[in-house]
Amino acid sequence: MHKRTGHGAQLSYYDIGRTAVQVCAADLRFSYCAYVPESYDERGTERLRLLVVVHGTRRDNGACRDDFIDLAERHRLLVLAPLFPAGITSPRELSSYKRLRGANGEGPAYDLVLLSMIEEVSRIYRLDAQRFHLFGFSGGGHFAHRFLYAHPQRLAAVSIGAPGIVTLLDAQTPWLAGVGDFERIFGRPLDLDAIRKVAVHMVVGGEDTDTWEIALSPRHPWWQPAFETHGHNRLERMVALKTSLQMHGVEVRHDIVAGADHQQKPLLPSVKAFFASCLGSPPSAG
Repeated sequence: MHKRTGHGAQLSYYDIGRTAVQVCAADLRFSYCAYVPESYDERGTERLRLLVVVHGTRRDNGACRDDFIDLAERHRLLVLAPLFPAGITSPRELSSYKRLRGANGEGPAYDLVLLSMIEEVSRIYRLDAQRFHLFGFSGGGHFAHRFLYAHPQRLAAVSIGAPGIVTLLDAQTPWLAGVGDFERIFGRPLDLDAIRKVAVHMVVGGEDTDTWEIALSPRHPWWQPAFETHGHNRLERMVALKTSLQMHGVEVRHDIVAGADHQQKPLLPSVKAFFASCLGSPPSAG
């Protein structure tokens, strides 16, 4: 392992390896941390590829970053782990980031916040980030598959881990259950051709059958009648999402991890194998 000491010309000790947490300059309510391969040379020519890892409801973004250090070192990735704090849209609110946008334009545009973070990091490191890799588990899985719809042209690959509620490519049903009013919310039409060009992975534990957190009733602020047709638990909803994607010509790799319930750790070997297959041989260091 490369040993770091002191400061470089522009980067400090805290800018390599597990980086310090930084606020997002575009919106100081949000922050991020990263992992930069230990041997990254600020004076070199190597361009790192980018993996974004989006946390679940617990907001453990530092731990999510650390889970991918081995992949980052092997494939020369910068791992970016955003933090979307709870309570942004109302006290103790937990889930607004999972939607990307509010139904009527209220609250932050979380997808654009992430893109601002990427632009900020790209000014610090030599980064190949025009098309990046994205993973999210649980709440992060919500974010990941909706970001695929919103910005497919920015993604090389996406791994969607066990979201509790899914958005189908259903043009007859409004957001969040479908994409019927996608253009009103995002300001441009859904680009199915671009979505088809992204490598898509879905992963869920074979024992992920609890419904206490994801059962919607008409009293829930997110409830729509269409959700009643998406399945009872995460396993069934992942099948509904896969079927919807495939019906629109999107190729999907769908892994069910035997013996795993709703935890990220047991799913990581499948996620890393998927990204490794997409990344191919690591680039030469500059």
